[in-house]
Amino acid sequence: MTREAPANDVDETQLEVGKPKSWAAGIPGVAVSLMRGMEQMGAARTVKTLRLLNQRDGFDCPGCAWPEPREVDGEHRKLAEFCENGAKAVAEEATKRRVGREFFAEHPIEELADKTDYWLGQQGRITEPFVLREGASHYEPISWDDAFTLVADELRALQDPNEAIFYTSGRTSNEAAFLYQLLVRSYGTNNLPDCSNMCHESSGAALAATTGIGKGSVTLADIHQADLIVVVGQNPGTNHPRMLSALEEAKGNGAKIMAVNPLPEAGLMRFKNPQNVRGVIGKGTPLADEFAQIRLGGDLALFQAIGHLLLQWEQETPGTIVDRAFVESSTEGFEDYAKHLREIDWIEVAAATGLPREQIERLARMIATSRRTIYCWAMGLTQHKHAVQTISEVANLALMRGMIGEPGAGLCPVRGHSNVQGDRTMGIWEKMPESFMDSLDDEFGIKVPREHGYDTVAAIRAMRDGKGKVFFAVGGNFASATPDTELTEKALKSCSLTAHVSTKLNRSHVVPGKTALILPTLGRTERDTQSGGDQFVTVEDSMSQVHTSRGRLAPASERLLSEVAIICHLAEALFGAGHPVPWRDFHGDYDLVRDRIARVVPGCHDYNARVREPDGFVLPNAPRDSRQFNGTANGKANFTVSGLEYPQVPEGRLLLQTMRSHDQYNTTIYGLSDRYRGIEDARRVVLVNPDDLVSLGLADGAMVDLVSEWRDGDRRAPNFRVVSYPTAQGCAAAYFPEANALVPLDSVADKSNTPVSKAVVVRLEPVS
Repeated sequence: MTREAPANDVDETQLEVGKPKSWAAGIPGVAVSLMRGMEQMGAARTVKTLRLLNQRDGFDCPGCAWPEPREVDGEHRKLAEFCENGAKAVAEEATKRRVGREFFAEHPIEELADKTDYWLGQQGRITEPFVLREGASHYEPISWDDAFTLVADELRALQDPNEAIFYTSGRTSNEAAFLYQLLVRSYGTNNLPDCSNMCHESSGAALAATTGIGKGSVTLADIHQADLIVVVGQNPGTNHPRMLSALEEAKGNGAKIMAVNPLPEAGLMRFKNPQNVRGVIGKGTPLADEFAQIRLGGDLALFQAIGHLLLQWEQETPGTIVDRAFVESSTEGFEDYAKHLREIDWIEVAAATGLPREQIERLARMIATSRRTIYCWAMGLTQHKHAVQTISEVANLALMRGMIGEPGAGLCPVRGHSNVQGDRTMGIWEKMPESFMDSLDDEFGIKVPREHGYDTVAAIRAMRDGKGKVFFAVGGNFASATPDTELTEKALKSCSLTAHVSTKLNRSHVVPGKTALILPTLGRTERDTQSGGDQFVTVEDSMSQVHTSRGRLAPASERLLSEVAIICHLAEALFGAGHPVPWRDFHGDYDLVRDRIARVVPGCHDYNARVREPDGFVLPNAPRDSRQFNGTANGKANFTVSGLEYPQVPEGRLLLQTMRSHDQYNTTIYGLSDRYRGIEDARRVVLVNPDDLVSLGLADGAMVDLVSEWRDGDRRAPNFRVVSYPTAQGCAAAYFPEANALVPLDSVADKSNTPVSKAVVVRLEPVS
């Protein structure tokens, strides 16, 4: 049976605003999970999928990358090892709604281009390949063979392989990611932009320089053992809800939690765990012991001020704060760091953070007295101009206290997208190290290019300037995920070909190149049967654990191919039968892919055997495993000296951050309920502090255009409704992708080139 999708697009006039919630999850979370499942999948399908979600014999959640408990750590998985947003992600993928040839015959591209991402995504699963030919008004069916030939012909016609851009999303499996980068490098380019470029690239840059590896240094068991957990620039109640269970367990073990964020987030106030009595009929568990409502971009100043206080207290009582043995044996740069922070301008700190000195001293004292501290962060830190410096400053505090490589302590970038970390491990990066390239050459008898390729921002510039002519994406929604929406869409439309490997419709499909392809693929929930029998894939969570994922549902259509099969078929069409890489063998039996991964990717030896262990295996991490920092140039962890930076905002302007609602995951819009913030049935809203509304002369509920100001001119996002909300003063917030139009392409973080989506200077212009 094909379930009907909503007929109408979003009616923003139906906006309802209630009081923000002071707690997260509870029975409403269970009810919404079941309701969305029933709407999209029906009762039997809902039960079948949810019972397998994040279980050892099931499939990995297509939402976030939060890890599962491991038996080796004495921990056990729950019967329901998923959250509300994970259930929504599964319902979206396993929906019974379908997009077939009748749909495209009815809806011309001009009409679809006017629809929202929400409407497009709600139409259902794409059932077969479609092509939009140059000058045509409608997508039409195309055979798989003809689709692969079309792409191969376009790629071969380019004058230079670097005129092609190959994007990927974090939901791609390890096997597909490894083969994708192998195809791209066999073709002759390193143009491999991915979603990491827009989220945790700043974390990778900072951690690689300070600790020698661009990943976190903790496990889930460490979270449970910590004395203090510092949660900065993160909203786990919406973006990583299973993290709340881990924080609850840590609290039960005596931990304190410090929350640093411009918005009060319900999930960090109180958690009502629906899997225990206290969460169902009780008041739940209070989480944050201290909430610091910082101004956007003020985190660097905060952590420098905390560092200053810790060093001052160490001077007053030597040996009580700084782990001298660790600092002297395992680090470099401490004396320069200490000298830099000996003096600090508290007036500047107050201006940057908006926090009173008394509170900063309380935060510093919590860190000074904790024996095991974990620092967690997400895009609230990574999407600023000075993001790399800020994360390096967090690392300085951990190094000073010796809080790396010890149980219950370390650095924890919380990556939001399932397997985005695995993609990087498998080689999806425009500047992989020479050792990886050498291994590819040796393993496959090919010569891969060494010249660094385009990241996401550089790829958009290349398409804009006519240097990028073919755009191929495995997963994701590039047009909506990227900054500077109008410019990005024009860049995509300038390509001779755009091709998207997708499960459902999204905005990228309706801003086509001269010719456009939609190549429908299997989802995580679906059975993947190849010539070698039923297959499984593998993924890596945000704490470096690699494990299997095996779908059980019948595919949404018999005309779908797996990502692995699509990549291998394209390679066969592009390179021909004589290519040294055995593409046909690979898509018949994924074990053969994993055998090659084992010989190429560091830490993946005996891959096929180890991934079949009940919880898979954990990739090596020298700072975590042995307190070694051999990934840095000097073989030691490095303290960093940074100037005090924060955004400067002219009079009459606000600093805007883009954010998710509770009813979305990245650019996938599940619904129109931002329940925890009290926003219902609308997305074009801007949250503004009530005192700022008074100073700007705006009424709660007024309609405004958001206009961002950048050195190359203004950008406008029209028709947003003002909502009075307890944000940090001087700061505002709006949902992406709607607000991405305001983020200038050239406004990027130092060193990581990540778009600055959390510090956009805007003015609010009233409209009739």
